[in-house]
Amino acid sequence: MWSHERYLQNECFPESRQPASAKWYDRRDYVFIEFCVEDSKDVNVNFEKSKLTFSCLGGSDNFKHLNEIDLFHCIDPNSRERKGRSKKGEDSKHKRTDRSILCCLRKGESGQSWPRLTKERAKLNWLSVDFNNWKDWEDDSDEDMSNFDRFSEMMNNMGGDEDVDLPEVDGADDDSQDSDDEKMPDLE
Repeated sequence: MWSHERYLQNECFPESRQPASAKWYDRRDYVFIEFCVEDSKDVNVNFEKSKLTFSCLGGSDNFKHLNEIDLFHCIDPNSRERKGRSKKGEDSKHKRTDRSILCCLRKGESGQSWPRLTKERAKLNWLSVDFNNWKDWEDDSDEDMSNFDRFSEMMNNMGGDEDVDLPEVDGADDDSQDSDDEKMPDLE
């Protein structure tokens, strides 16, 4: 957005706010949302059972951001208040850096998958899935991970090392004729 538009939004319409761009990902016990706002000030994050409200001033021109999200499932905004949960780090919380604000929402029901962040199925242009941090934790198994680790190691070793042992593929070095090696009849 060019500076004249920002000037109009901030100076001529001081109450106008725009949602901050955000990325989210799902884990077994938490949902993470990263609001991508550089040089944020006056950050306010309000965790409610089924809603998250985020606001701040961002950038050198103090652009106003406001995001209100009706969540897909309930979260546990203040788990310390419940008996038996006094461990540090179990609350829904947020952390501000120079480039973004990361919110950690403790799920109301641990182990329940969230296929989307919002209650409504609407596509929000400011919200996207953070595929760099996404992990399909529902079908995790040690065997699958070890196979993946071996495959990753093999791929990392490819690219010039002469003594890399690649797994054998049945028929890869077989010099016998296949049915597709037969001579084709001439076209008329």
